[in-house]
Amino acid sequence: MGAGVIKGSGGANRRGRDRRRQGKSSAMSEINITPMVDVMLVLLIIFMVAAPLLTVGVPVELPKTAAQALPTEQEEPLTVTLTADGLIFIQTTETAEGDLIAKLRAVAAERSSDKVFLRADGAIPYARVVQVMGALNAGGFSNIGLVTDTDGPRFDGAGASEDSGG
Repeated sequence: MGAGVIKGSGGANRRGRDRRRQGKSSAMSEINITPMVDVMLVLLIIFMVAAPLLTVGVPVELPKTAAQALPTEQEEPLTVTLTADGLIFIQTTETAEGDLIAKLRAVAAERSSDKVFLRADGAIPYARVVQVMGALNAGGFSNIGLVTDTDGPRFDGAGASEDSGG
């Protein structure tokens, strides 16, 4: 008996060799997403840690600021004023606190704009201003502009107010 080598079919060898050659010369067709997942997990952790820090408020006394005037409209703007004495005026008419929402609703029904300007004395507590803003909203005015003086301090270094000096 003799030992001999048996050759398989010619097609099988060619296919095997073709696969090996093809694997060496062509680019990998699969995407490795492991680095992307790692980056996304790191970003997720950063945002989870940073998000609660952004919602915490710091109690501060708000300073006067410089503000630009809003453009005028065709309709005379509605103005609500809070005086240092605590009185409330709609335009120039004094209004009792209990009648404020009813009068605002009546005015809102006649107007096409929901814009109102709130003028408040600087001595009025912030909580009181916010209460009046809530009444304005309940009266049908959702577009509330706060009126300030334009000669407040500036923080862009372009100019200084008289109050900022020594």
